[in-house]
Amino acid sequence: MIKLAIVGTGGIAHWHAQSFQNIEGVKIVCACDIDKERVKAFANQYNIENTYNSFDELIEHCEFDAISNATPDPFHKEIALKAINKNKHVFSEKPLAENYHDAKEMYDATKGTNLINMVNFTYRNSSGYQELVKVVKSGEIGKVKHVDATYYSSWLTCKYWGDWKKHDKWLWRLSTRHGSMGTLGDLGVHIFDFASYPVGHITSINSRLKTFKDKGEKIGEYVLDANDTFISMIEFDNGAIGTVSSTRFATGFKNRLDLKIFGDLGAVKIGFDTIDPIAEGNQYQITKDTERELLEDSDKLIWNTINTKPTPNNFEKFIQSIKSKKNDQPDFKRGAEIQKILDSCIKSSEENKWIAL
Repeated sequence: MIKLAIVGTGGIAHWHAQSFQNIEGVKIVCACDIDKERVKAFANQYNIENTYNSFDELIEHCEFDAISNATPDPFHKEIALKAINKNKHVFSEKPLAENYHDAKEMYDATKGTNLINMVNFTYRNSSGYQELVKVVKSGEIGKVKHVDATYYSSWLTCKYWGDWKKHDKWLWRLSTRHGSMGTLGDLGVHIFDFASYPVGHITSINSRLKTFKDKGEKIGEYVLDANDTFISMIEFDNGAIGTVSSTRFATGFKNRLDLKIFGDLGAVKIGFDTIDPIAEGNQYQITKDTERELLEDSDKLIWNTINTKPTPNNFEKFIQSIKSKKNDQPDFKRGAEIQKILDSCIKSSEENKWIAL
C-alpha cells in the first residue's frame, strides 16, 4: 500500500484526491492546509483520517511515502525540498517553480536519489497526444520543419467561467505579487511542453508579452500586472521553427488548445476545447504526402482521424513509477526545462531580442 499525503486542499487538490483514490493500492492518509476549515472539509469529503495546518507538522507526525503537492505556485519549491530531504516521492502541480533557478534546485535535489518526481502537465494525459508523439519521433512525417501551437481562453471577455472581477481564484492569476506568471505561466507552461516534447529542444526564442491595463490596474488587494497574452517565435535544435501563442482574450473559445506539426513527408495535429484531455483527447489527425503515398489522389488534401486507446494518466504513472522504481515522464528535469523556456520568454520580451536557451 502506498501512503499518500496531499498538501494544499484548494480547487486543484480535489482532482488529485479523486484521481489517486481511483488507483488500487493507494491510500490518502493525511492532508495539509493552512486554512483549518478548508482542510477539515476536504478530509471529510474524501475520508482522510489525519489533517495538519503546517507541512512541518505533517512530516513530524504522519507516516507516508509520497506527497501530492497541490499548493499555490510560490510554495512548490519549499514543500518539495522538505519532502525530498525526508526521502519522500513528490508529485507536483505545474509549474514546477516560480523561476528556473528554483526549478533547477528542485531537480538537482533529486539527483543521486531513488525518489520518483513528476510534474502534472495535464495534457500529457491525452492518449491521442501520446500516440502523436510516437508518430513524430518515429520519423513517419519526415523531418519536422514547422510547428504551430496556440492556447486560447476567454475568461477575461466573457462570463462562461464566472465573473473574474469577483473571484479570488481568477484575480490571483492576474497579479505577480500573488505568485502569478500570467498567461505565460498559467497556459504557456502547458503549451511549451506540448509543442516541444514531440519535436525536441527549443534552442532560441523571441517573445512578446503584453498586459492590457485598460481592463483595470487593481481590484482590492490584487494589482493586475501579470501578462494577459503572449506570442513567441521559436527554433528547435533540429532546425525547425514555429510559433507559440496564448491569450485570455480569445472571445468565442472557452479553453482551446491546438497543435500542428509539419514535416517534409506529412503532418499531424490535435486540438482540445475543454480542460479534460482524457475524455476529449482520444484521437489525433494525420496527413501524408499523397503524391508519394497514393498517386491517383495526389490532388487531394486528406486528413485521417486516428482513434486511440486510453493510456495511463499522470497520477497513475506516478504510482506505477513508485512501484517499478523507474521514473516516468514528465519529471522534475522536464519541469525545469519548461521553466527555463518561460524565464527566457520574459527576458526576451523585456530586452526585445532573441534569447538562446
